[in-house]
Amino acid sequence: MKVLLVEDEQKIAGFMSAGLKEQGFVVEHCDNGIDGYDRASAGSFDVIVLDIMLPGRDGLSILKSLRKSGNVTPIILLTARNELDDRIEGLSMGADDYLAKPFFVEELIARVMALLRRVSGERQNVLAVGELRLDRISREVTWYGQSVDLTGREFNLVEYLMRSPGRVLTRTQILEHVWDYDFDPSTNVVDVCIQRIRKKMASIGVDAGGESPIESVRGVGYRFRKLA
Repeated sequence: MKVLLVEDEQKIAGFMSAGLKEQGFVVEHCDNGIDGYDRASAGSFDVIVLDIMLPGRDGLSILKSLRKSGNVTPIILLTARNELDDRIEGLSMGADDYLAKPFFVEELIARVMALLRRVSGERQNVLAVGELRLDRISREVTWYGQSVDLTGREFNLVEYLMRSPGRVLTRTQILEHVWDYDFDPSTNVVDVCIQRIRKKMASIGVDAGGESPIESVRGVGYRFRKLA
């Protein structure tokens, strides 16, 4: 697990880094807001621990820009004890948690662990491949941010394909998992259902370079393309 720590006070950053590393985290430290934003934007981190008061660029500005750009990495804000307004503003802007200084490093580690468990649970219910996103709880599907209205059967078929992007699934496999009955060589229900899904996705006016994410494999079946 990788943690980006953006904190300008070297003593505080030192004990936080040491505590996190003892728990097996890989920690990258920035001591100013400009470098912190650049690393948060360019890097791949599991959690960002972000101080509000930073030289160069403040933490709330960094938070706002990251969320505006679509960066959903979990963020824990570090605030002074009397910065109630900043904490409220930070949470409303998309921060996931906050920790008021001074604090024990054990509390920071507990907050990071709890946040990772929560995010992990949420991700298990959401599938995302490229610009297609499927929520198993709300049963909503979005393509390039726009909702696709699918029937229950269509939703189940898309979910089944999305769980194995790049893998070719035969019509027999699709029928057994989505329709719950053995393959009938004369039926074309899978093909018809996929045609309906493709039309619905095309109807929103946006696609991946003109191609459906559901790819036909001649003589075999279908696969969900690994989208960038």
